[in-house]
Amino acid sequence: MKAALVGTDGTLLHEARRATGRERGADAVVETILAFAADLRAHGEEHLGESAVAAGVAVPGIVDAEKGIAVYAANLGWRDVPLRALLGERLGVPVALGHDVRTGGLAEGRIGAGRGSDRFLFVPLGTGIAGAIGIAGAIEAGAHGDAGEIGHIVVRPDGPDCSCGQRGCLETLASAAAVTRAWAAASGDPAADAADCAKAVESGDPAAVRVWQDAVDALAAGLVTALTLLDPGTLIIGGGLAEAGETLFTPLRAAVEERITFQKLPHIVPAALGDTAGCLGAGLLAWDLLSTEVSA
Repeated sequence: MKAALVGTDGTLLHEARRATGRERGADAVVETILAFAADLRAHGEEHLGESAVAAGVAVPGIVDAEKGIAVYAANLGWRDVPLRALLGERLGVPVALGHDVRTGGLAEGRIGAGRGSDRFLFVPLGTGIAGAIGIAGAIEAGAHGDAGEIGHIVVRPDGPDCSCGQRGCLETLASAAAVTRAWAAASGDPAADAADCAKAVESGDPAAVRVWQDAVDALAAGLVTALTLLDPGTLIIGGGLAEAGETLFTPLRAAVEERITFQKLPHIVPAALGDTAGCLGAGLLAWDLLSTEVSA
């Protein structure tokens, strides 16, 4: 878990990390979150001379931000956790709840790589692939809270089975986990991962180049579908795979440009905030909550 004290302008004032401890069960994880938040507030009072005036929390899985409920998270083993109410009771301040990817996207779009862009799409490439659609400084959640699930665009109908029930979803082909699987098989080294594949690409290994290009081609196909629908001005790529830098971005920009016809090519840029994006985004959610209450 990552937590931070965030100023009104998105400045990171203090950051802390703790183990989630999911092996202790869902209830213990919730209690750890509550205690972590209380300790963070106490740090602000002791070291910064002021107490937090609102809190924001970003969690994975299915989130009902409007009701403040963490609906489901397979990795954490919880269902229908009223996290906003629990945090509000513990802290005594207004609380905003958000989805981790959309919250990270909010920070990247507003104060990170998409700063100044009215329309952006944030796509982190990690174990899976998700997305956050930025419109006028806010993130579009969709009618049911599921907007931005670009990882489940089908790009190869005859491709690998996906956990969602479809075949050939983008994340089965272009996520860091997908590249890891493909390179482990191609290299014959079960311990090899996506970072190893990127290094092999840089050294000119032909097998690695094939694996990498397959992933880039699939990613470009999914991104072109997304930009055809959304027409973003900036396309922000983050997550573990983006750490390969131009080994990813140079062929990706070329592959996207090759596929577009009438569409306008967005700026394709790496994420700027790294793994602090979620903390900063949660802080922005909290400040947004206060400004909404004031205007109301």
